[in-house]
Amino acid sequence: MHWSRYRLRLCVCICLVISAPISGSSGPKQLTIFSDAASFSLPVREQGGREYVDLMEILRRFGRTDTRSDHDRWRVTLNNLTVEFKNGKTRFKVGKSDADLSAPFYLENGMGYVTVDSLTTLLPLFLQTQVTLHQNSRRLFVGNPAVHFTAQTSGTALVLNFSSAVNPSISTEPGKLRMSFSREPLVAPGTERLSFDSKVIPSAVYSEENGTAAITVNGSAPLFARFSNDGRTINISPAPQGAAQAASTPTINQGNAPAAPPQAPAPASSPIPFVPVFAVIDPAHGGDDQGEQLSPQLAEKDVTLAIATRIRQELQARGMTAVLLRSSDITLAADQRASAANRSQATVYIAVHAVSLGSGVRVYTSLLPASGDSRGPFLDWQTAQSGYRTFSQAAAESVAAEVSRRQMKSRTLVAPLQPLNNLEMASVAVELAPRSTIADLNSPNYQQTLAESVAAGLAAAHDRLRKP
Repeated sequence: MHWSRYRLRLCVCICLVISAPISGSSGPKQLTIFSDAASFSLPVREQGGREYVDLMEILRRFGRTDTRSDHDRWRVTLNNLTVEFKNGKTRFKVGKSDADLSAPFYLENGMGYVTVDSLTTLLPLFLQTQVTLHQNSRRLFVGNPAVHFTAQTSGTALVLNFSSAVNPSISTEPGKLRMSFSREPLVAPGTERLSFDSKVIPSAVYSEENGTAAITVNGSAPLFARFSNDGRTINISPAPQGAAQAASTPTINQGNAPAAPPQAPAPASSPIPFVPVFAVIDPAHGGDDQGEQLSPQLAEKDVTLAIATRIRQELQARGMTAVLLRSSDITLAADQRASAANRSQATVYIAVHAVSLGSGVRVYTSLLPASGDSRGPFLDWQTAQSGYRTFSQAAAESVAAEVSRRQMKSRTLVAPLQPLNNLEMASVAVELAPRSTIADLNSPNYQQTLAESVAAGLAAAHDRLRKP
């Protein structure tokens, strides 16, 4: 876990409502790789009209690697297999044998690049397993990690059942609800277009693009989604009448929460309705910030996102609205995280971290600087938390108690942490350490135990997290 450098500055109160980028877009080209060991995305670059990726960036996720560069030659070793490439050439050496790539290998600044389609030749050599590439969408499957789904109508609802838990980003527009699966190895159910004998939800379309799969559901009325069965089932149904207008929700991306349906404009004299958010969950790090390299295959930013999505699901299962500060691999500064969280006016903020040292769970609250509480028309950015310490402590103690109930070690601590100092709500940081080995951090069962502990703890402290 790497905390941002401690800084002090004053901001006029209104500065806290600046917008922050919360979710990524399709953006630059990327390749997404799915496997039982890890799922991750990496950038794609073009060279000579072909799409290339950094081979070392892929191989290091699957074991200890070693590379050597000698003028125009580049050697990489993984799992006791050494492969040698030559800059600008398609032919490469595997032991004493030769083989060919689909396009020339090239070397730049000590890094070796191969075309995306060459991975179907190279990865089976290193990993000794089948590799399947969906080339048009740049989605690559190592082994057989695929998540399958079925779809059928039940009354006016569409029920989607998945072979593993999923956590899509959800967006809506008139007559459509779109679920984007950026981290799940979702595959088509045999046909990309699904038709149903329903006037409310007549069809759905499966698609893939730029490393992401999507299911777009077409409806004759505004739709919303509800998760159940620990994230393995999504029920899509007409939105209830009179729900708050989606446009009035906080600027935090609520794509992972049930979408609020449109509402007829209120009279000019009526206040704009506000959709309350109970919890903002912040998966630490992301994008260029890897966090701690927990193992050669595992970065902290990937573990925190996996845990955060589980916490969101557990909170929603308990009837509490929860949103993620990031639902994809993007870079956010500490100030951006704080500003976006404050803008949401949520009840509680939970940062999620992972660490390789120690064991069990640590729950942090803020240790404010000696300058004391903010006074006057200016808000001290570093002591914004001063009026919420009691609520934060209630959240921390309740979460730690639930962790202990599940036979996991727990500790509560205080520290001058960003962005906890900057938040105007109950705020905690939850840090997960291994139970016994680093592999625990990537264990679905271990992550789920923490998620259940956090959700149960916040639910138990619900009425003690803000002023009546």
